[in-house]
Amino acid sequence: MGPNRSFERVTRVLHVVFSLDAGGLENGVINVANRLNGEYEIHVACLDQPGRMAARFAQQDRLHRLERGEGFSIRAVARLARCIRATRPHVLHTHNLGPLIYGALASGLGRSIPILHGEHGQLTETDLEPKRLRQRRCFYRCARVIHTVSQGQAGELAACGLGAAKVKPVINGVDTSRFCPRDDLHCRARLGIPSEDLAIGMVGRFISSKRHETLIQAFEQVRSRGMPLHLLLVGAGGSEEECVRRRCQSSREAGFIHLFGFSEDPEHVYPALDLVVLPSVHEGLSNVVLEAMACGVPVLSHQACGSAEVIQSGVDGVVADLGSPELLAQELEQLVADRPRLRQFGQRAREKVMQSFSLERMSREYAALYDSLRRD
Repeated sequence: MGPNRSFERVTRVLHVVFSLDAGGLENGVINVANRLNGEYEIHVACLDQPGRMAARFAQQDRLHRLERGEGFSIRAVARLARCIRATRPHVLHTHNLGPLIYGALASGLGRSIPILHGEHGQLTETDLEPKRLRQRRCFYRCARVIHTVSQGQAGELAACGLGAAKVKPVINGVDTSRFCPRDDLHCRARLGIPSEDLAIGMVGRFISSKRHETLIQAFEQVRSRGMPLHLLLVGAGGSEEECVRRRCQSSREAGFIHLFGFSEDPEHVYPALDLVVLPSVHEGLSNVVLEAMACGVPVLSHQACGSAEVIQSGVDGVVADLGSPELLAQELEQLVADRPRLRQFGQRAREKVMQSFSLERMSREYAALYDSLRRD
């Protein structure tokens, strides 16, 4: 008996990721998969363990665990090849370099199935080392299309001679129905933050590029000048977590620093804040920026991130040089001294995201790529 033709009309996509642990990349994969499931048949292959956000993936029977283990694993390549044969995807969607390498090797260097490859962050110093650049050049040849999450990333890849003809930006989006303005007093009460004080926050894993230490030092400087300010650090995991926790506990302002760990419902955290701070040095286009803005909370971002593609500095947030604790403290002090201005920034931020950065728009752009690759 031949294949079910009505079933074959449904485009099948297999995402390849390390895991669905807490992170912007993983959050984006789940959001798009859930939005397109039904219209498309979406599978996710996790090279490692599924991770703490995997439960949000709507089709648990389409979640595949490959259990790679430590280091490069030829067994994981074989398992992914079996997964490809079992799911028969029309498109293999890999995310960042490691999953691309596994996806390329498991698919005959992209000959048996078209590869859509995604890069979700700016290149780090390690990425720019000759060996890693050679790896990218080699395996980028296996991909039909390479997408970035910001225009800046696309320019960076082109400048490095990395697949310029194949690169297409698909700008990140956010679920504006989930992330929306809420009762800030209620959200503050849930977190134990006094309603009359100012609160700033940062959301993300504890890794060096996020620069938690820089934010803590800047916060201490602003507090020392008499500003009634609280700092919320939301997130879990990463090589710097224990170090940051010890730093917070030993801070002279420890009573005003709140560590909340991983949050299942960050949409109830953002509205408790007057300002979200992003001092990171390596971001593609941060989901945290979009989520905060969708909740009506302005963002202060380091200019090295892709935030300038979203934030109009001085209108709906601020993008500035936050390269040192002193520079960050200076920007913080100016912003938190004018609460009405922050609220105005927040209102404009919500309007900006509603107009240009919706999850629906992002999902449609990925769907168009899936359709075009299936036709090729």
